Amino acid sequence: MTLLESEVHKRLKNLLRERKGYTWPHYLTMARLVSRSLRLRSSALMQTGNDLSRYYLSYLIPALLSPDEVNLVVPTSGQSWFMDSLLPNLQTELGTNKPIFLNSQGPDGSLSIISIQFWLKEFLFKPKSVFSTKTVTLIDQADQLETHIRELLSINISAKDWLKLLETFPQEQEKINTIRSKVTHAIFAHPSNPYNCYLFDDVEYRHLFGLLLHLQTLKPLPLAWQQFQQQAQSPNQVVSSAVDRQRGSFLLRTSPLEVSSLLNKILLQQPVVLMGGFLDTHKDILTYRTSLGLGNILSVTFSPNRNREQVNLYTPKYMPLPNTPEFQGSLLQEICRLIRLMLNQKNLIVILVEDVPLKAQIATFLAAEFGSMVQVENKTTFNSGVLVAGWAFWIAHQTDFAVPELLIMATLPIPSPENPLVAAQISYYKKQRQDWFGLYLLPKALNSIQRAVMPLRESQGIVALLDSRVLLRGYGKDILKSLAPYAQTNYLDQEFLLLR
Repeated sequence: MTLLESEVHKRLKNLLRERKGYTWPHYLTMARLVSRSLRLRSSALMQTGNDLSRYYLSYLIPALLSPDEVNLVVPTSGQSWFMDSLLPNLQTELGTNKPIFLNSQGPDGSLSIISIQFWLKEFLFKPKSVFSTKTVTLIDQADQLETHIRELLSINISAKDWLKLLETFPQEQEKINTIRSKVTHAIFAHPSNPYNCYLFDDVEYRHLFGLLLHLQTLKPLPLAWQQFQQQAQSPNQVVSSAVDRQRGSFLLRTSPLEVSSLLNKILLQQPVVLMGGFLDTHKDILTYRTSLGLGNILSVTFSPNRNREQVNLYTPKYMPLPNTPEFQGSLLQEICRLIRLMLNQKNLIVILVEDVPLKAQIATFLAAEFGSMVQVENKTTFNSGVLVAGWAFWIAHQTDFAVPELLIMATLPIPSPENPLVAAQISYYKKQRQDWFGLYLLPKALNSIQRAVMPLRESQGIVALLDSRVLLRGYGKDILKSLAPYAQTNYLDQEFLLLR
């Protein structure tokens, strides 16, 4: 073992011995691999299967002990935690004084904390980034990179942009208002859907871009409109509207359908260590690597500890399929039965429902049965009762709640083709003659499942998966694989609870 790896191993081992409750079994292995990448300035890919609160020591200690400059890319929301609390305390414990910079490249021997958004902008929009491509860059929560870059490259047009257009072309106000009225009418003429978004159709497209072409012959468009027009008319873009029917307002949006090629260009410029909780179901992270064109780099998946992180998985045999008329009634009955079984536990029960109308129906039914103990996507922290939520809400806010005793998955979180934006992505994959289910829908579902279940692993809670497709469809084995390790049962009763 070389000097950096040896020193990191020794210091981390001592630190873990002093701290209590740090039970993740892969701290030392991950730390040695990160140290190796820093020493050799080589790229690596690490799938941890855990939240960063479990594994951050494995990359922060190598970053602080390395004599070289290191970049650390984290979400904006986590920067203050790193800068104000985590790193100062860790430097004190280690006895180090490495200079730390925020969103800027420091000198030799320093550590730069960079937000994902700032880092992407540097390499996407500037001819030459301030960050050296020779510096090793550690990227945490790499499973969210695609989401961040797509959000960064999306352009929105809101009511204030329409006002700016009127101010820029006062002599064309009548024409602008007429076209805006036509676009508004066309958008609100779409049948209502649970997602409140719609792809631009030919009528809307012709009205809006005809207006913009006319106006730009008079003088340059406002910057937001220029960017929107240019991007919307580029290849592989989806133009959509997000509608608020209650307020009678809408937002126009253009987003890229494909971002992996852009990420590939950024990642291949420099040595990177990509780290994330859930990147791929393959142990060698092949699908993720292939999508980003990363080639044959060091790729490691850290398996959950079977003794400490096993969940109890309940998959009833006789649930109807979700697309049958019998499903909703059976689902409500089964959810009520499970809640009654768990009431004596006085712990939190979470019910995940992606379908918006079904979520409302379940919440209404349960409120009639169990009263005020049932809450719908309530951000107020509570430790017992029933929380009915969508998958995105639970994944975003799960750390604010007590660990559930029971997590009920009403249906699998496979993105619905009824969502126009999902339909656009599927269409793109089909045009490329690619496996739209295996490369897009299924990975999205697996990522959501793994992240949703994560809080229950240490408590070895119960996951009730009430979607019988997991037992009847070929992809069910991939779903079950994503939940491993688990102890599976098809019958849940009071006796089972007592035996846990």
